Amino acid sequence: MPWILERMPAGFRPIVVDNNSTDGSGEVAQLLGATVVAEPVRGFGAAAHAGLMAATSDLVCFCDCDGSLDPWQFPRLTAPLLDGQADLVLGRRRAEQRNAWPLPTRLANWELARRVRRRTGLGIRDLGPMRAAGREALLSLNLADRRFGYPLEMVMNAAAAGWRVSEVEVTYLPRIGKSKVTGTVRGCVRTVRDMSQVLAR
Repeated sequence: MPWILERMPAGFRPIVVDNNSTDGSGEVAQLLGATVVAEPVRGFGAAAHAGLMAATSDLVCFCDCDGSLDPWQFPRLTAPLLDGQADLVLGRRRAEQRNAWPLPTRLANWELARRVRRRTGLGIRDLGPMRAAGREALLSLNLADRRFGYPLEMVMNAAAAGWRVSEVEVTYLPRIGKSKVTGTVRGCVRTVRDMSQVLAR
């Protein structure tokens, strides 16, 4: 958490969503100057949407807080928005080390991106968690998934609304700690199920 918040670019205000953490993350983030929002409903989407609702700026960025993505890269994502070249910008991950992105997870992401391209015509190659868009525009997408399908639903709804969706390359580092998504069989199964339900809709 300190590493993430210390690397927040000038002009960006960090909002950390505490999704029932038991390790004191919320308290640490607050001491480091972040706005902390408590979201009692468990789920990736519930946490991400709580942060979106708490934001007050015109543009918002999303980023995992596990050290795998460097917030110093946020300006890369917001530049196409500010230039009027895109409505939603996704960070296309480039692994700095081999162990940053395990092959099974990379292949699953590749297949999911392929399905999205086929369904929507978008040219995206990655459905990574680092992304940026206008706050009010995101709210207009009426995102309903509160689990792991949230980032996929964002892209699918944006495509259906005729948004210009683009990618910029971002550095991907080995995460700190065990992932709830790729770190357990249960997490992988749950993620596949949630995203399959989004695709089915």
